[in-house]
Amino acid sequence: MKYKRLTKEQFEALHQEFANFLASQSIDKKEWDEIKASKPEVAEQELDVFSDLIWEGVLTNAKFLEHFSKNYVFLFHCQEDFIQSIVLKSLDASVDFLTKEGLQWLSDNMFTETVEIHIGKKDYEGERNSAIFSLITQGAILSDGQLYMQINGIIQK
Repeated sequence: MKYKRLTKEQFEALHQEFANFLASQSIDKKEWDEIKASKPEVAEQELDVFSDLIWEGVLTNAKFLEHFSKNYVFLFHCQEDFIQSIVLKSLDASVDFLTKEGLQWLSDNMFTETVEIHIGKKDYEGERNSAIFSLITQGAILSDGQLYMQINGIIQK
């Protein structure tokens, strides 16, 4: 398995896609139930293959990621061969970006001496999708990129 198995909830949400996946291998519901009962290891392999296919599609289409922590906001723009980042750091230890108040504070203080802004660019080490998956496993979430583009637009002026 290249990534990680989808959760039960994710499989339920992707029920139709999984049925199509099995159908593409000429496995109908009756046969799937038999496989689960008599060959659980084969069923596990099918779940893993499907999970990897879903992850591969999600990661290939990923353009932006965000990761919020107490005093940092990491914004990533995932390009084809490299990843760009904007890191916002609060120099006020009492600020918590995980709260609504902390985000309001960031908005009010973005371009003051209490917020450090670092921009960076890094080539992927290894495969692009694996690098993005690593960031997700560390807590980053997929994003529409609105915050990244907004801040980048201000910084670039």
